[in-house]
Amino acid sequence: MHLPQMGYDRAITVFSPDGRLFQVEYAREAVKRGATAIGVKTKDGVILLADRRVASKLLEITTIEKIYKIDEHIYAATSGLVADARVLIERARIEAQINRLTYDEPISVKDLARKICDFKQQYTQFGGVRPFGVSLLIAGYDSSPRLFETDPSGALLEYKATSIGAGRSVVIEHFENVYRDDFTIDEAIIEAMIAMGKAIESELKPDGIELVVITKDEAKEITGNELNKYLEKANEKIKEEISKE
Repeated sequence: MHLPQMGYDRAITVFSPDGRLFQVEYAREAVKRGATAIGVKTKDGVILLADRRVASKLLEITTIEKIYKIDEHIYAATSGLVADARVLIERARIEAQINRLTYDEPISVKDLARKICDFKQQYTQFGGVRPFGVSLLIAGYDSSPRLFETDPSGALLEYKATSIGAGRSVVIEHFENVYRDDFTIDEAIIEAMIAMGKAIESELKPDGIELVVITKDEAKEITGNELNKYLEKANEKIKEEISKE
């Protein structure tokens, strides 16, 4: 009598015969179902743009957060399981404060991203836990703009422009065609909005997105009239792009 073989996706510590960890791949699928977030580096700074996905008019918009402040010079955009994202954001904030207390200086963007990835990697290695079903875009300004993407596996990559969430492939394709190293902040914002519009296949609304700009001098969320100016320009181009298709 042969006992049934255990599925390779039942435990995080079990590799399949072809060297895959299925639980990590399932976590990536959770990210792919999340709201789209975009990060773009420019010569002057880095921007983060996120889709809020307001599913019901009964929701209080202020309770939907996709971009979080980590430190004075670092923000992070999330996509995937909201509760998992909250845990990682709190972890990132703690690491940033530990660095200030220990070394009396702000943590570098790369060091913070690496610490978060180290934390995520632990949840792919031990039994009794599961991987975090969330990816983060960690953006900030040290001596230069930095933009990192963290994967559920704990992998860390730096990008000039990238995206996480449901619209990733559409956004990546857009920026592979239009990205330039000499982008200004304004140009990056407009192109990110156009890419977001193509990803969600509709015009953008002020309450449907979050936008953060990080430069050498300041890091701030763009709202109100300033956001509307960008939206007007972007929506005109989004209409043109959709009509062409």
